Amino acid sequence: MIPKSGIRFSEKIMLKQKNRAVIGFAGFLLATTTIAATPVFAQSTNQPQPKPDCLDRTNAAGADCANDDGGGTLGATGAVFLPALIVDLFPNPAGGGTPLPTPDPRRDPASALPSPAAPADAPVVPAAAPGGPVISPTDLVATEPQRAIVGEHVPDEVLVTVDGDAGVVQQIAASFGLEVRSQRQSRLLGTTLARFGILDGRPVGVVLAQLAADGRTRRREPNHVYSLQQAAGIVNYAFDSIELDEKQASGENVRIAVIDTGIDDTNPALSGVIAGQFDAMPDVPIEKRDHGTSIDGLIAGVGALKGMAPGAKIYHARAFEGGKSTMDVILSALDWAAEQDVRIINMSFVGPKNDLLGIACRNARALGIVLVAAAGNNGPKAPYGYPAAYDGVIAVTATDAKDGLMPQANRGAYVFISAPGVEMVAPSGAGSEVVTGTSFAAAIVSGAVANLIHIAPDRSADEIEKALAATARDLGPTGRDNDFGYGLLDTKAAEAAKE
Repeated sequence: MIPKSGIRFSEKIMLKQKNRAVIGFAGFLLATTTIAATPVFAQSTNQPQPKPDCLDRTNAAGADCANDDGGGTLGATGAVFLPALIVDLFPNPAGGGTPLPTPDPRRDPASALPSPAAPADAPVVPAAAPGGPVISPTDLVATEPQRAIVGEHVPDEVLVTVDGDAGVVQQIAASFGLEVRSQRQSRLLGTTLARFGILDGRPVGVVLAQLAADGRTRRREPNHVYSLQQAAGIVNYAFDSIELDEKQASGENVRIAVIDTGIDDTNPALSGVIAGQFDAMPDVPIEKRDHGTSIDGLIAGVGALKGMAPGAKIYHARAFEGGKSTMDVILSALDWAAEQDVRIINMSFVGPKNDLLGIACRNARALGIVLVAAAGNNGPKAPYGYPAAYDGVIAVTATDAKDGLMPQANRGAYVFISAPGVEMVAPSGAGSEVVTGTSFAAAIVSGAVANLIHIAPDRSADEIEKALAATARDLGPTGRDNDFGYGLLDTKAAEAAKE
């Protein structure tokens, strides 16, 4: 008879043997699985990634491109690529929906692509699609650091000047996952201007950096937002302040463009004044007409509300509604104005610096056009206002009946000249109203310049600018200063300055 203890011992032996068999079988399965998974792990092997070209530029914060750490190698060794997980996280639209953007034909299909969910500096895992990689907009390689966007702008649009026609614009849109919202040939920019829409939520700065990789794009800018410069609001004292003889004042045969809101062209002050109109935003209903009516009336109004240069012909471009506009709309208005062979363009609005606007202003000045702009109503500590701060643009600040500076006025070295702009009576959509702001001071200067051109039509834009600076009545600290510029406009002295 076998002892119970012997049975227990035999059972233990059998259990150990079974355990060894199970462990051995598990080891076999593990080895088999490892071998089968080898191609997946091979796809996650780190690959050297070229460092983006710096293009010898600095970023918006002033840091050298050399400080960018965008080069180096990819993610940590041993990273596991899970294509099924990527598909689940980023599914194609149900029912066929919007297709994925067309892959950029200029990119190497074998190159490593960053994960759509990763930030720009995150480790990159190569794609493993059987038919080659599918490029999504966030996978595009940027040759520049992400742009830091300064100033109010349309959050889902970019403006791009393009070498090529409409077909090229469509190709660029497809390559970068963008929507073509408008395109046209710009006279002042000398090239095709495209407005692209961003449909997937990428920041504007990221898209601008990505577009820099395409040699067919020349300039890439945000679609900045600009604002009219009317402060919250009596006799019109402007004539006396700037030494303009009301009886002799005339802008006859001088063509002036105004970029502003819509106008009330039935106002008696504008009778016979408007020579042409252009709507740069035809899809937006006109609700406000006061600001534009006041600007046109102050420049060339007739009748009881006589302007600075009666007889001048106004070419009015509507580019604002609700006091706001965008860079794309303003550029369209500027192009139209340049086509009207005007001598003066009045721009009573302010916004951020934008290279496209700078180029347009520079080229307009090269055509001999005098550019007059409001310095801004955003206070002494506000940043420079554009287009006023561009070279070749006469930046106008506002003074009151006692030649005091309007408290809300911008300050800065770009301020060129002062003119009345506080509590003046001007035409409006409702008849007339008291207005205040550097917008209206700019209109006074535009009207005064029209008088100078009427008297001496051969005067160039440069000569007019020099005459205004040399004859302005000094206000504030001696010489040109950040508050009043060269001083208060003196039209009589400027007329006499003609050699």
